[in-house]
Amino acid sequence: MMQSIKLKKSGGLEHIYVANDLESNAPEKGEIKVKIHASSLNYHDYLVASGAMETAQDRVLLSDGAGVVVAVGEGVTEFSVGDNVVSTFFPQWQSGQANADVGNFSQTPGDGAEGLAAEYVTRATSAFTLAPQGWSHEESATITTAGLTAWRALVTDGNLKAGDTIVTLGTGGVSIAALQIGKMFGAKVIVTSSSNEKIEKAKALGAFAGVNYKEHPEWAKEVLAITHGKGADHVIEVGGPGTLAQSVEAVAVGGKISLIGVLTGFAGELPIGVLMFKQARLQGMLVGSRTDQQDYVRALESNNVRPVVDKVFKYAELGKAFEHQINGAHFGKICVQW
Repeated sequence: MMQSIKLKKSGGLEHIYVANDLESNAPEKGEIKVKIHASSLNYHDYLVASGAMETAQDRVLLSDGAGVVVAVGEGVTEFSVGDNVVSTFFPQWQSGQANADVGNFSQTPGDGAEGLAAEYVTRATSAFTLAPQGWSHEESATITTAGLTAWRALVTDGNLKAGDTIVTLGTGGVSIAALQIGKMFGAKVIVTSSSNEKIEKAKALGAFAGVNYKEHPEWAKEVLAITHGKGADHVIEVGGPGTLAQSVEAVAVGGKISLIGVLTGFAGELPIGVLMFKQARLQGMLVGSRTDQQDYVRALESNNVRPVVDKVFKYAELGKAFEHQINGAHFGKICVQW
């Protein structure tokens, strides 16, 4: 028997429960069996758990998972027993640009498919990559969604260069990963936050400057002042409609806004004229391919960069972990462990 963390179809954090299940099957051809040690939380996971995004009855939750390979199926050569691995968000997306196969979450763990909040899972090899060597499982679990999204936004699709300026909104998992990636490439990173304490923490990680958006609601003006009127080459936009207008004001001519989050909702007005005159690119962004993840892992290993983990909960405390997430007090990633 094994434990897993599931959600009743009605949704809502009070409907998260611990289940006792049969241990996952031995791997068949092209599969591996993984003992999961840790996961990290993402806003997408919260939307599913809270009932804002519908899922199946008794769905095993969470899209991120890191652990150890305990068995390999016939024909598997990429992984061996004892390897530390981390999950992929879109197991069907192996490489290249996004296509119709990733137009929904039908194969995403914890949403359209069973998640990683289980002590053991047996999946196709495409559902995992190797984890960075020497990392804890909690650290590795931050890669799948938040870290990879920042990597794709800045590197795979963003062509990040030394000397570029990046604006990150807030100090959650994606934004802190973007800060760390920016430092890898010699970019200047400006962090926005409602907390001066968090801004100072970000500066300690290498942020060039910070803007408190409560003190400066029109924070784009501060970004323009810091950049001597040029604006940011890259904006990591996690707020959505409530912050997008300021992101358009803050982006440089020819710059790029990566629309990653919808923390302020799903609908709003877009300043089309400013976006057009700036000839800036606004791109929706949902994680990345398995190849992108492998590239990101190699970069992390080469640069000896470790993620920022805010707090670690037990899987049985998943509801409390989500509450900690939505109150906005965290800096970096929130993880759960068995």
